[in-house]
Amino acid sequence: MSAKSPSPSPSPSPSAPSSPSPAAKRPSFDPHDPLGIDDLLEPEDLAVRDTVRRWVAERVTPHVAGWYETGELPVVRELARELGSLGALGMSLEGYGCAGASAVQYGLACLELEAGDSGIRSLVSVQGSLAMYAIHRFGSEAQRERWLPRMATGEVIGCFGLTEPDHGSDPGSMRTYAKRDGSDWVLNGRKMWITNGSVAGVAVVWAQTEDGIRGFAVPTDSPGFSAPEIKHKWSLRASVTSELVLDDVRLPADAVLPEVTGLRGPLSCLSHARYGIVWGAMGAARSSFETAVDYAKSREQFGRPIGGFQLTQAKLADMAVELHKGILLAHHLGRRMDAGRLRPEQVSFGKLNNVREAIEICRTARTILGANGISLEYPVMRHATNLESVLTYEGTVEMHQLVLGKALTGLDAFR
Repeated sequence: MSAKSPSPSPSPSPSAPSSPSPAAKRPSFDPHDPLGIDDLLEPEDLAVRDTVRRWVAERVTPHVAGWYETGELPVVRELARELGSLGALGMSLEGYGCAGASAVQYGLACLELEAGDSGIRSLVSVQGSLAMYAIHRFGSEAQRERWLPRMATGEVIGCFGLTEPDHGSDPGSMRTYAKRDGSDWVLNGRKMWITNGSVAGVAVVWAQTEDGIRGFAVPTDSPGFSAPEIKHKWSLRASVTSELVLDDVRLPADAVLPEVTGLRGPLSCLSHARYGIVWGAMGAARSSFETAVDYAKSREQFGRPIGGFQLTQAKLADMAVELHKGILLAHHLGRRMDAGRLRPEQVSFGKLNNVREAIEICRTARTILGANGISLEYPVMRHATNLESVLTYEGTVEMHQLVLGKALTGLDAFR
C-alpha cells in the first residue's frame, strides 16, 4: 500500500475554455457517499481502502459471526501474516519493513477493518499503534531491528501492557514494578484486558521504577511471564484478550525502552491508537447503517417496505448524518496528523464523538431490524456489543470529557 500522494494537478491556463455551469457537471446523489467525501481522497487513499475492504470481505465477513459466537479467533496468527502482507501492520511507521502510509490511509484501513469487526481492527491497532509504535519511537536501534521487521510481516505479534486490574484510568498508580538487580531488571506485576496477550511474541510492558515509569520490550518466552486468556466476554469475542502475569521476570539491561521516562511514553502511544478508533468506530457504524438500509428496502409490513414509512426514513436520515459527520471529522483529524498539527485534545474530541455516535447508530439500526436485529445473521448486535468495549477502552467517555473540559477552561478537574 503506497504512502505517497500524487503531485497536485496544474491550474488551468488562462486560455482554457470556460467551465460548464455548476448544474451541468453536478454529480448524481450517491447514497453510499452522500457528502461526496471520496472527492477528498487521493487515488492512493482509495487504493488502500479498497484493498483492505476486499480482504475483509473475503477473510473476515464470511467467518466472523462464527468466531464471535464461539468466543474464539482460531486463525489469529494466520490473519496477522495476511495483514502483514497487505502492509497493514505498523502501516503509518517509516522503515523496518513498514509501509510508511499516511495517517489518512491508516485511518481508512481502520474503518474497513472495523466494518468487519472491532476485534480485527484491535488486532491491527494494538500491533501497530501501540506495540510497534512504542518500539519505533522510544526503543533503541537494536530493539527496532530485532522486533519491527518481524512485527511488520505478522511473524511476531505484539501486545501493550499498561492497564492493571485496579488501575485503568489512573495508570500513574500502577503497581507493576521493575527493580534493578546488577545489570538486569526484574519485573513483577499484573496487567489486565490486554489485546493479543496470549498470542504475542513480545509485550511492551510499562512499570514503575525508582526513576519513574519505564517501558520494557519483554519477550513472552521469558521465564516468569504468562498470559492466560480472558474468557466469558460478551464483547470483542472475536479478539484475543488476556491477563499478563509477571513473576520475577528477569530481563537484560537492553530490554528497557531508552528514549522515554514517565507517562508521556504510554500516553503518546494511546493517542496514536485512539486516532485509529476515531475512524474504526465509523466502520462499525457504516456496517450497521448499510444493513438497516438494505433491510428497510426489503422488509415489508402493511403491504409495503418499511423503508417507505416516514418514521423509518427519519431514522435512516439521522443515522446517515451522524455517520458521515463522523467520517468527515476523522478525515480532518487525519489531515492534521499528516501535517504534524494534531493535538491529543483533538483525538479525544474525535474518540468521544465518533464512538458515542457509532453506538447510537447501531442501536437505531437494531430497532429497524426489529427482532432480527439481535440475530448473528446480521452484524448489528455484534457491532453494538463490541462498541460498548471501544467506548471505555483507551480512555473512557469521562476521561475524554475531562480532557476537553480542561482544554476549554484551563482548569484541571481530574483531581
